[in-house]
Amino acid sequence: MAVIEVKSDNFENEVLKSDKLVLADFNADWCGPCKMLKPIVDEISNERSDIKVVSINIDDEDELAEEYEVFSIPCVVVFKDGKEIARSVGLKPKADILKLIGD
Repeated sequence: MAVIEVKSDNFENEVLKSDKLVLADFNADWCGPCKMLKPIVDEISNERSDIKVVSINIDDEDELAEEYEVFSIPCVVVFKDGKEIARSVGLKPKADILKLIGD
């Protein structure tokens, strides 16, 4: 499944009300490590149909970044039943990201 671009207007439905575990990638276009993490996030999205993978551009959605206290990027946040259950800041290998979602 493709990574879903999330904005303030669809965050609640796509993330907080999701019936699946959500892997949210907070990023920015100018961020080098974010660009390096993107293929890993895309790969996880394509391999896992049991989770939803979303991308949130913090430059476009600074209120969401502030609300979820995303001060450094890349930042991957895992949500379950509308609540944050895990977080990773910085560029991490795929295995570390998968550990966040319980693999």
